[in-house]
Amino acid sequence: MYSNKPSILACVTGQFDCDRIIETAAELAAERECELRVLTVLPPMADYSPVSYQLEYLNFVAKENGADMTVIFSAYAPAAAAQFVTENNIDRIVTGMHDGGNESFLVMFNRFAPDVSITMVAKDNLIYSMDVSQANVR
Repeated sequence: MYSNKPSILACVTGQFDCDRIIETAAELAAERECELRVLTVLPPMADYSPVSYQLEYLNFVAKENGADMTVIFSAYAPAAAAQFVTENNIDRIVTGMHDGGNESFLVMFNRFAPDVSITMVAKDNLIYSMDVSQANVR
């Protein structure tokens, strides 16, 4: 069971190489003494067997790093992830790289949850972070 302290969320898709996202999120969680959470959002479909081995592997990687992996079934991943973040005291998400589109997961997620910092992990394991800053308005 998770505590009430802030968490780092690894947002993964059904790809084996998303293990780098979980491992980076685990390092961040350890550095910040936060909980680690892992989330994947799958679109509703009749057959999940094409991604079953990948999800089983990612669940194994999550468990190795002290986390459970939550699977949410939703047609719109950014809103589902933002709702999960809001309900689970998440202050940073870790994902793969932004694909550049104005309607991409990260752009839309940021519209739903603008107060959550984002860390992206490239396929070559370079890490990019966007931290939320609070403006002082007088």
